[in-house]
Amino acid sequence: MLGQKNAAANIAVKNLETASKFYEDVLGLTKVGAQGEELVVYRSGNTTINVYRSQFAGTNKATAVTWAVGDELEKIVAALEAKGVTFEHYDMEGLTRQGHLHIAGDMKVAWFKDPDGNILNLINE
Repeated sequence: MLGQKNAAANIAVKNLETASKFYEDVLGLTKVGAQGEELVVYRSGNTTINVYRSQFAGTNKATAVTWAVGDELEKIVAALEAKGVTFEHYDMEGLTRQGHLHIAGDMKVAWFKDPDGNILNLINE
């Protein structure tokens, strides 16, 4: 039923202005819509990300959004680090770490957080 339909990621934030600066200026997403002071919609590839104001911002302890960036992973990590993004380092069984990259076989992943503590990641798929 929904397998052929597009889906959007939803990210709760406390301060929409601060979040907008991060998602636009740091991550380079394009704003495609808004609803007053409550919601900003961004285009990311062929998908959208809804960034909305919520009292529950930053309470998710799991990854909220993943970008599959292919062989550009290292380049994107370096560019984000140059813009001040701090990468998260996790100790997980089966993963080794090289710099900011967590590696399992051919898979490489880098995690970071937005200003509200939402966990985001990049993967080399």
